[in-house]
Amino acid sequence: QVQLVESGGGLVQPGGSLRLSCAASGRIFRTNGMGWYRQAPGKQRELVAQITRLGNTNYADSVKGRFTISRDNAKNTVYLQMINLKPEDTAVYYCNFLSNFASWGQGTQVTVSS
Repeated sequence: QVQLVESGGGLVQPGGSLRLSCAASGRIFRTNGMGWYRQAPGKQRELVAQITRLGNTNYADSVKGRFTISRDNAKNTVYLQMINLKPEDTAVYYCNFLSNFASWGQGTQVTVSS
């Protein structure tokens, strides 16, 4: 069973940056697309960035130009570089596959506030 462990969140001021990491166990990581999702209080979980197994990427309009997703298949890790953060980016961030989801990890909290 695949386990997903997110890290790298924290408290940052508007305009700041963070880099999230997601370590995945299991060989299937390398043959699957991955996504970063977020869930803000009172809102549904949403997909904000995705990367195919070949490295093609796509982003939600709300984060385009500010977030960059990447992956290191040798390390079974997917990253989310976030710059120019805004208060509306505040949420718990999760990684998972794009379909046939694994069990959700604990996520990592990102809080953007002055």
